[in-house]
Order: sequence, then C-alpha cells, then structure tokens
Amino acid sequence: MVDVGHKDATSRVAIATGTVFFSNEQPLKLILENNNKKGDVISTARIAGIMAAKRTSDIIPLCHPIPISKVAVEITIQSPVEDSKDGDRYGSLRIRASVKCTGPTGVEMEALTAVTGACLTVYDMCKAVDKAVAIEDTRLLYKAGGVSGDYVHESFRDECEQRLKETGKVF
Repeated sequence: MVDVGHKDATSRVAIATGTVFFSNEQPLKLILENNNKKGDVISTARIAGIMAAKRTSDIIPLCHPIPISKVAVEITIQSPVEDSKDGDRYGSLRIRASVKCTGPTGVEMEALTAVTGACLTVYDMCKAVDKAVAIEDTRLLYKAGGVSGDYVHESFRDECEQRLKETGKVF
C-alpha cells in the first residue's frame, strides 16, 4: 500500500459512468414494467452500487479504506435507437456514480467500483432473458481534490461547466 499518512486531508470528489446495453427488447420491457422475476432492477442496482463503493478496499487490492461522506448512484434509462450502430438498438441503462470524502487519498476507485457493481447487478438480474447483455464505456468522468488537481473527461466537459455555472459545484 502507498503511504498516504503524510498527505493532508482534503475534499475529494469523483464521478464515473458505465452503460449496460441489451441485445433484445425483453430486459428493458421488464425493467420499465417493473416485472423482472428478481425484482426492481433499478433500485437493486442503485443499492448495489452504493454498497460496492463502501466496500472498495475489500475488493481492490492495496486500495485504502476511506471515510466516504456521500455516494449517489443515478440510473438513466436510454430508449432503443432504431438502426443504431453503437449497440443501443434495444435500449440501455446509463449508470453514473458520484462519491465524496474528506481524506488523504481520492475516491476514483470508489466511483468506478460503484458503477461496476451496479452494472453487474443489472447483468445478473437480466441474464435470464438476455445472455448477451454488454457492459461498456466504464470510465472516470471527473475528479477533484488532491495534489494532482482536477480531471474532466472530454465527454463530461460541457455538463461540468453547466453545473458549475448553475450551482457553483459539480457534485
């Protein structure tokens, strides 16, 4: 483990995203109707993401346990796109996790683990009706705090600027 004992505790924020793509119309139909045999996919995935963020140091070797002060997992239903070449022909779920703490190390791994946990939960709950569920585009969108400074992924730049303009903060 890297020694972070000498580092000052500062406010840290990270936002990550990932997308679950479906290969047929059945999973999205069941999700929209809240009729999946395993239960409410959206709520279960949201809780799984929060739990995953809190357990990141148990999952990722050499990752520091940190005092997370806030985790938010948002799941957005993306409608099917006719003639889609990017895999969204049958719809998808976009998952975004935001994590905040005050500490000597960042929360990027917690945000990415939250997204991954939520995506895997959707997969598990939908695999009975769609064996070809795909989890793609998992990435860090934003991080703030620490010595290395801020990072904004190009796909998040406009939204980040809009949030800062409207509220003075990203998360």
